[in-house]
Amino acid sequence: MVLILPPEILMKILWNLDASSLYCIGYVNKLLYKLAKNNAMWRKMYSAKYGESKNLKAKRMDEVVEKLSVMKVQERPEGYWRRLYFRTVAGYNHTKWLKELRTINPFTGLPSHTERVLREQRVAWEITVCDRSVCEGTFEQSHTYYSDSSVTLCWTNGSWPAFHQLSTVQLHGVKRVPLKCPSAIKPGWRSLMAQLDIDTISKSSQVIGGDRLVKLVLLSPGIVIGIWRGQSSIAFVMATFHYHRLLERSLLGSSVCPYTIPENRPLFDDVDPNYGLHGYTLHITLHNTVTEIMSGHFPQLFCRKGQINEGFIQLNAIIRSNQSRQTPLSARVSLPWRSDALEGTVKNCCMMSLTLLDESQIPFWCVSTPVSMVLANEEPFSYDYDYQGQHFLIKYQDAEGKVQMDVVLLEEQRQFFLINLVVYISTVKVNQHFGRAY
Repeated sequence: MVLILPPEILMKILWNLDASSLYCIGYVNKLLYKLAKNNAMWRKMYSAKYGESKNLKAKRMDEVVEKLSVMKVQERPEGYWRRLYFRTVAGYNHTKWLKELRTINPFTGLPSHTERVLREQRVAWEITVCDRSVCEGTFEQSHTYYSDSSVTLCWTNGSWPAFHQLSTVQLHGVKRVPLKCPSAIKPGWRSLMAQLDIDTISKSSQVIGGDRLVKLVLLSPGIVIGIWRGQSSIAFVMATFHYHRLLERSLLGSSVCPYTIPENRPLFDDVDPNYGLHGYTLHITLHNTVTEIMSGHFPQLFCRKGQINEGFIQLNAIIRSNQSRQTPLSARVSLPWRSDALEGTVKNCCMMSLTLLDESQIPFWCVSTPVSMVLANEEPFSYDYDYQGQHFLIKYQDAEGKVQMDVVLLEEQRQFFLINLVVYISTVKVNQHFGRAY
């Protein structure tokens, strides 16, 4: 019956629907989908709900509509007012939550209320995988774990394609609109956070650990896929994201383009000959989805010009010869995992969250990634006589810098100690940020 009605009659019916009904009816067929995106209709609905805050309040809503030029409404692309309405309903007022992020934690150098704002905004994260036969599946995270400077996400449910069949992997931050709609078609906003194609997957993937059931394959950036032993099927997916600009990255991008973090360069200092080589503060945490393994705060790090080597400046947070900063690990390095049916723990793997602040206490290099601890090949240094035991290394490197951590297992105490921690920053990054030529 609806299909035989002329479009003019259908439009009169649609003008009397509420937002939830109007959104849902767009899924009936192509004609109703097109009619239900009418700009003037959604412009009126937006003005009725938010007109007062936009200084559009009038004695009667009809007066507002009459004052709106049809030309101005139609100048907007199709569906503009529909998207604006849903983003506003979803609480998509980024100026409000940006204000809540102004309070900085002096220990981490990051916003103090990131976790709270993420929960209040009901931010979710989805992973979309596509195999080589172009079959696509989208899954929302099953579990979320917060640390002091990062969030770890786990996807344990879903019908995953075989790992060797993956062609693309996408991660989106998602903001759902609280409307009375079926969950399958509930409107929302998606912000692209990571995208990997088949070439990146095949070139960058590396096995970082495993147990008797699964092996962990690390994909860039910071995505771990658990694959069943002896098979190519996916058991679970884990990802970790640093808090730096996490709200913006999760909400302010588009479905096909990620949010671009603005540059925040300090004022140029042409007086200090060592500008850009001192005043760094490091906050680093080793953790998993259950507990914090180690957390350290190291202020006033510096590098002498003579220590610049092979395109990196060297920042020594913990050195072997000075025991004052060497610290025990509060738990074994391990990474618990779970699938929809089984669970386990991978030894000698965990998450690392690193925040390096510059002299102005502005985040300069931020990393959140899974890392593995491997047995060191070289013999312990001669001045390690106080730490007799097995020596291990934790390493990480990307285009902007690298990290090396030396850990020793004391046999008698059966405890791990972090005895060396060095951060290397690319001189290209330093020169670009501080306007230098090291």
